Amino acid sequence: MCRQLGIPRASYYRWLAAVESPTATRHRELTEHVKIMFDSSDGIFGHRMVHSKLAAAGIEVSVGTVAVIMAENGWAAKRMRAFKRTTIPSDPDKVFADLIGRDFTSDTPGTRLVGDITYLRTGEGWLYLATVIDLCTRMVVGWAMADHMRASLTTGALKMARDRGYLHPGAIFHSDRGTQYTSREMSAWCTGNGIRQSMGATGVCWDNAVAESAFSSLKNEFYHHHSFTTRQEARRGVMKYIEVFYNRWRPHSNNDGLPPATAMANFRPTRQPLPAAA
Repeated sequence: MCRQLGIPRASYYRWLAAVESPTATRHRELTEHVKIMFDSSDGIFGHRMVHSKLAAAGIEVSVGTVAVIMAENGWAAKRMRAFKRTTIPSDPDKVFADLIGRDFTSDTPGTRLVGDITYLRTGEGWLYLATVIDLCTRMVVGWAMADHMRASLTTGALKMARDRGYLHPGAIFHSDRGTQYTSREMSAWCTGNGIRQSMGATGVCWDNAVAESAFSSLKNEFYHHHSFTTRQEARRGVMKYIEVFYNRWRPHSNNDGLPPATAMANFRPTRQPLPAAA
């Protein structure tokens, strides 16, 4: 061929060396896919989450290959220290029995839920966030934020879950023994809406592990990487994280890699909100 074309043999070997092998082509294409998924998370996803999103998109690749590609390119998930627990213990006489017993599973959405409160620092002072999480899908179905820690913060999160149709009468709502959850206002709201309260032991984070884990993700994946001058800025950021990223984009191991909202939609394609009680 070189004689017919009148070119040196060395030209052929230079061309041959430049030809990309099928394996190299596949690796390059996968690297591009991994980068897209990693960048879409703003650097939050580790290799397992990136793999889950790729699998959901129909891209066949092993977890190990994703880990290798990310290591080759220095792509590592953002992580920071865990948040500090801030529960204020209540009167032991007002505590409800533990109906969960660290069994954070559920076959049906809206029947077993957990909640907690966390502190968020802003330039104007603390912003307090209360959440309600469905144990079947791990979706944050209710949340409320305020500049105080009164019981209305926790009932506000439950009201959102109820009004969206994600809280069934007779459901178990599990929390810690903080004063907001043992208050008369909270007890009256739960009784009026047919909700059974459940509480873990004091100072034992494993008794409310799902709620603790969700706050850890919020802080480590999002909040610690930003600075908010006002509470309103923080509210907008947290709302976006919960509703756009956590519920609708972030894969969850409890749902075989599906985001919580997708898992919820698969259970209930359509559902009307429950009638509001007092």
